Amino acid sequence: MQAFRYTQAKTVDVALDPGQRFLAGGTTLVDLMKLNVETPHSVVDINLLPLDRVEPTPDGGLKVGALVRNSDLANHADVKARYTVLSEALLSGASPQLRNMATTGGNLLQRTRCYYYRDINYACNKREPGSGCPAQDGFNRIHAVLGGSDQCVATHPSDMAVAMMALEAVVHAKGAKGERQIALENFYLTPGTTPDKENVLEPDELITYVTLPRLAAGTRSHYLKLRDRAQYEFALASAAVVVQVEGSRIRRVRIALGGVGTKPWRSKEAEAVLEGKPAHTKNFEAAAAAAMRGAKPLKYNGFKIELAKQAIVRTLSMVTA
Repeated sequence: MQAFRYTQAKTVDVALDPGQRFLAGGTTLVDLMKLNVETPHSVVDINLLPLDRVEPTPDGGLKVGALVRNSDLANHADVKARYTVLSEALLSGASPQLRNMATTGGNLLQRTRCYYYRDINYACNKREPGSGCPAQDGFNRIHAVLGGSDQCVATHPSDMAVAMMALEAVVHAKGAKGERQIALENFYLTPGTTPDKENVLEPDELITYVTLPRLAAGTRSHYLKLRDRAQYEFALASAAVVVQVEGSRIRRVRIALGGVGTKPWRSKEAEAVLEGKPAHTKNFEAAAAAAMRGAKPLKYNGFKIELAKQAIVRTLSMVTA
């Protein structure tokens, strides 16, 4: 780890400096600094900022501060009761110790677990643009089948972000130009020709909180994560489903996928297949096929396409039963 300047911020305005990196739980940043993947000259600790509360919004939704710990959010009474998919996603990630440290804002911004990115002995366009992407022809079992480019095929690792994508969360950020709201659907970027740019935040912007909309009465949700082992493992494929069923028909549905995309992947194609249709397996399978129609497998990760389809079908079956 390289030497760096450490300071603490007591107000959001003090923290807003494009030359600094923000430190909250540190569960991603500190790891990457130890590996010399991240080498910031200045780190500002934002843990003293008043951004650690979960509060109701006037319209019946929920406001989640950027410094709310994953454990606290997962076990919050309103989240467990009304936003079940989010609680399940959070509890499926990492370990209890890490969930006690990791924050909402940090989780949204966590970096890929691509082994080429995390090892400075390898080239990586995400780490050093123009250097190459060894995953294209290397061992790419954990890599993306949706949203990749010839520059990068790394997956986004967050479970929480997948659930929030299905919940149509909104990110609130503050920077030198003021405050703004960004729908989570528009927050992440696919790699294209600029894989080092993962989201739309400016260098001086800080996530302050996230809002979740009020869900209609009768809405149900579920998160299913498929992985190599049951604990402390990232998704090979996951599905977050938020659905409202009237009688036997699906009135409204939102579907997001993890483990298969270069960003938390919302599938409007699958949603379009299902809305207004009966909730039965044939339609679930059609939706799953639509979701993965544009998938582009690499040498070792083609199995993810079928795995993701099964995750979608299983999750829809469970949440509409």
